[in-house]
Amino acid sequence: MAGHSKWANIKRQKARVDAVKGKVFAKLSREIIVAARLGGGDPDGNFQLRTAIDKAKAASFPKENIDRAIAKGCGNSDGADAFESIRYEGYGPGGVAVLIEALTDNRNRAAADLRTAFGKNGGNLGETGCVGWMFDQKGVVTLVGEVDEEALIEDALEVGAQSYEMVGEVEEEQKGVEVLCEVADLEAVSSALQKKNYSVQAVEMRWIPSNTVQIEEPDIALSLIKMMDALEDSDDVQSVTANFDMSEAVMAEVMPG
Repeated sequence: MAGHSKWANIKRQKARVDAVKGKVFAKLSREIIVAARLGGGDPDGNFQLRTAIDKAKAASFPKENIDRAIAKGCGNSDGADAFESIRYEGYGPGGVAVLIEALTDNRNRAAADLRTAFGKNGGNLGETGCVGWMFDQKGVVTLVGEVDEEALIEDALEVGAQSYEMVGEVEEEQKGVEVLCEVADLEAVSSALQKKNYSVQAVEMRWIPSNTVQIEEPDIALSLIKMMDALEDSDDVQSVTANFDMSEAVMAEVMPG
């Protein structure tokens, strides 16, 4: 998960800023709407919805907005059926593979926005399937706080997890651990870890690259970061994953402070 985790750390920092701006609210609302539409409006019986609600609460998304999004997803409000889930794929600077998940009510607008974000930063939007084979979808359970690695290894294997990785700061002054498992096992693994008294900070499905591209040149690194920012800034985009890695020195040069 090298590189991927570094970008995940960058996105956590960005998310704090975006949350203050209220920028993430529209995306959280869409995620709740689609989860409720697909699996019903009861969080107890809809793991995807429960996960989306937990993510929204972590971003201080108002309860009334959560309730409104659930109602919309359940067909109690207009426009719920307008959103569709689409996966886009392309290449960034340095030959980096990029996979994007979007929820949109306008395919043409979404594709145009993404094509512009790629094109202005040395990349290009490709055909479906051009890079998807380089990624595997996994369940990711993020734990926060002090963790005994030996105990975690034993507990993670016992509950059906596949691997884990120590990551950077996930909450203020607290480091975390990401535990990976099969998507089908995500609910069971997250519940089992909670029962073993681990502090679960986030539960999600995520695309994990099977190989990485090492970015050495600061100019390419800067273009890549700008492209990732531009892609994530699209209101239609829910997540962006890329298979790059870069040294701490290069990252510090292109992302001062």
